Amino acid sequence: MTDSLQAMLERFLWEPPDFFTDGPGRILLGPLRAIYALARDIATGQLTLRAMSLVYTTLLSVVPLIAFSFSVLKGFGFHKELQPLLYTALEPLGTKGVELTDRIIGFVDNVQGRVLGGIGLALLIYTVITMVQKVENSVNWIWQVKHPRSLARRFSDYLSVLLIGPVLMFAAMGMIASISSNALVQKVTALEPFGTGLLLAGKLLPIVLVSFVFAFIYVFVINTRVKVLAAVIGGTSAGVLWATAGKVFAAFVVGSTKYAAIYSSFAILIIALIWLYINWLILLLGAQIAYYFQHPETLRRGRRRIEVRGRRREALALDMMMRVARQFMQGPPPPKLDDLAHEMGAPADALANIVEALRQGGMIDYAEDGGLLPGRDLTNISVADVLRAVRHSSVGASGLPKAQAAAEELLDEIESGIDKQLGELTLREMVSAETGPSGVRSPAAVA
Repeated sequence: MTDSLQAMLERFLWEPPDFFTDGPGRILLGPLRAIYALARDIATGQLTLRAMSLVYTTLLSVVPLIAFSFSVLKGFGFHKELQPLLYTALEPLGTKGVELTDRIIGFVDNVQGRVLGGIGLALLIYTVITMVQKVENSVNWIWQVKHPRSLARRFSDYLSVLLIGPVLMFAAMGMIASISSNALVQKVTALEPFGTGLLLAGKLLPIVLVSFVFAFIYVFVINTRVKVLAAVIGGTSAGVLWATAGKVFAAFVVGSTKYAAIYSSFAILIIALIWLYINWLILLLGAQIAYYFQHPETLRRGRRRIEVRGRRREALALDMMMRVARQFMQGPPPPKLDDLAHEMGAPADALANIVEALRQGGMIDYAEDGGLLPGRDLTNISVADVLRAVRHSSVGASGLPKAQAAAEELLDEIESGIDKQLGELTLREMVSAETGPSGVRSPAAVA
């Protein structure tokens, strides 16, 4: 897409002519903007690159992941349901899917008999956790989350999902199966239009379950607060895409007999890799849809960052530090970057560089859950320290030429004057006091 065509499309979608907005086009604006934003993101190549990276990780992790799930499910008596679920997931591959499922289950049986125990079990768990971590890094990148989970939280959170997730999934499937076999339900099925309705519900059930899994990943794996509605919108979109892609891919596999003749026994591997890639790309697209739903202000600019400079940067830094300090004095939980961005009415990515500058200056730090905390005691953080941290930060300043000594000396004198004017005013005093340093009500007091 050329720059001129892209500019023309953006102008039409975000500055539409009156004849378009006065008619039914107003309803279409939202979906058209989302489609354009997704197409632009795919065209940049980052989403597809990360999907391919996840395919490579899956090749290393799929057998340990299924073996781990098998071990957990066996303890609850659900392990017999694992093979039919794999058949369903690989159904678009046709007969190749059945063959591939049998091979995977064969590998899993070998792992169960020979590897589990001692160092082998530790390596298996490590491989599985690495897989989930790779997924987290990808969706965190989409949501522009700079601070990943700590090592301890990764271990505990990932294992919780891997232990509880398969059990809940198969328990739900078992409950649905038992309801379907109930005598009363079967009698109702014989009556119309209930029979047709239940048949349609049975066809939609896999899409609903897949959409739920996608939404669960967006809420739990992304290391920031994802609103439930945004996760549901992203998960549902990904679920519908998955079902549609399955139908299209199944038709492709049926018509690809000539590729099987060319690639021989490698055909099943190539087809499986393509299907894996499509599945990971759909998961990432759903995460992107959820992000745009929660942050519609980023639809037009995408990942183009907003760099805040000068006085505005210093004002935002002070505002952010006061909010963090106020919440710290009130008690947990510490605010996260997205929460502060929403309160301040500023894009989260515009505040990310400011947070990093404050962190480098020792003004702010991350909690275990990714929340923001004061970097040291509030009585030891002066307003002048905060201003100095954002002015002297090297974030985004690499490669810039150094100013002449005379200019640097002049700026040092200006800062010295600011320090004298502010005195020893600390962040705690700013938050606690009813008035600011000039007799004006401080933002903390107003809030």
